[in-house]
Amino acid sequence: MDQLTGTLAGVDAVIFDLDGVLVDSEQTWDEVRRAMVAEQGGQWREEATRALQGMSTPEWSRYLVAELGVPLTAEEAADLVIGRMAQRYEQGPPVLPGAEQAVRAVGEQCPVAIASSSPPVLITAFLEATNLTGLVRIALSSEQVRAGKPAPDVYLEAAARLGVAADACIAVEDSTNGLRSALAAGMTVIGVPNPHFPPDPDVLAEVPVVLADLAELPDTVRRLLN
Repeated sequence: MDQLTGTLAGVDAVIFDLDGVLVDSEQTWDEVRRAMVAEQGGQWREEATRALQGMSTPEWSRYLVAELGVPLTAEEAADLVIGRMAQRYEQGPPVLPGAEQAVRAVGEQCPVAIASSSPPVLITAFLEATNLTGLVRIALSSEQVRAGKPAPDVYLEAAARLGVAADACIAVEDSTNGLRSALAAGMTVIGVPNPHFPPDPDVLAEVPVVLADLAELPDTVRRLLN
């Protein structure tokens, strides 16, 4: 689907999601959370996988305790999960093929930022592994705003820190809650659906541009800039 005509008068920045867009980590988050819940005697629910995607750390850790029965405090649950994720990243985060190149190519055209539900330590791991720290002007975790995705807070704050209007930004997203968040922020959304956890078709139908591969992104951005 490509509805570029009349989508945007001008682009001032591109804001990337991280998990599922630049890093192949959605399955890892799911595995780590499921294992921790089982070990602690909680009960996993199948709807939990999609519900948790996009939540900030305080939100998903409370969900593990209140909804899935993990007998810990939310802070303890978060520490366990993030610690195990950090261990998985010790040999380098699972950067998706072409992700670094796409960010660099887009960054040559306009300012770029990251607005992610991952904690800052994992965002930093990605930036350091790809040497993108100097190029990505703002790297924001939803821990640093009032509410995680699908609320628009992290995208609105990233745009504000870049000093650009939200409606002059492109957001690149993959998940249902991420797409909802960027749409609610009033941004032009480019969807790159996660093949492991495809977004809700009704939500994806609201997205003006859907790409099969991140490699298509630089040319798509170039068309929106012209």
